[in-house]
Amino acid sequence: MKTELESAIFGGGCFWCLEAVFQRIAGVEEVESGYWGGIVASPSYEQVCSGRTGHAEVVRLRFDRNKIDYADLLNVFFSIHDPTTLNRQGNDTGTQYRSVIVALKDAQMQAAKKAMTQYAKDNPTAGRVVTELHELAEEECFGAGALTRVKFWPAESYHQNYFNRHPAERYCLFVVAPKVIHAEQAFPGMLAQQD
Repeated sequence: MKTELESAIFGGGCFWCLEAVFQRIAGVEEVESGYWGGIVASPSYEQVCSGRTGHAEVVRLRFDRNKIDYADLLNVFFSIHDPTTLNRQGNDTGTQYRSVIVALKDAQMQAAKKAMTQYAKDNPTAGRVVTELHELAEEECFGAGALTRVKFWPAESYHQNYFNRHPAERYCLFVVAPKVIHAEQAFPGMLAQQD
């Protein structure tokens, strides 16, 4: 079967958490941590952490549509973060930790709206879903002429594959690992073979 790659962008707190979970999902071919939605070109981690650039910490996925559906990725996304807390995930606070979905085509937008509605129905006491939903053409997000505010900027190399390289680090042990374990238990049929 031919590989049909599609991109997706999600933000739900620290990108190390999202990256570590999505790396373990079958059909996800690539996960890259980065920044999206701000006013500064090629921002540094320090600039984003200041909260003054408008960026959110996000992950950009490349997934094979023949192996996993975008709706399944949304289910994973909503299960590993709290979409009802504004600009906060756990102890991580600030606009850079906001919940955000960047839909890169109309089908993604429709699936995201449906997933948000379903989350609210399934969790009636959780509070209002505050996930930001943005629609952009993929070329707007990744193209050379992309506007700064809608462009995905890769994070520094030391942020990439962070949990796999530093599993014993305190933040990884107490924040990232529980999300990975939760996803592995919640979605056992979606896990990729680990080397």
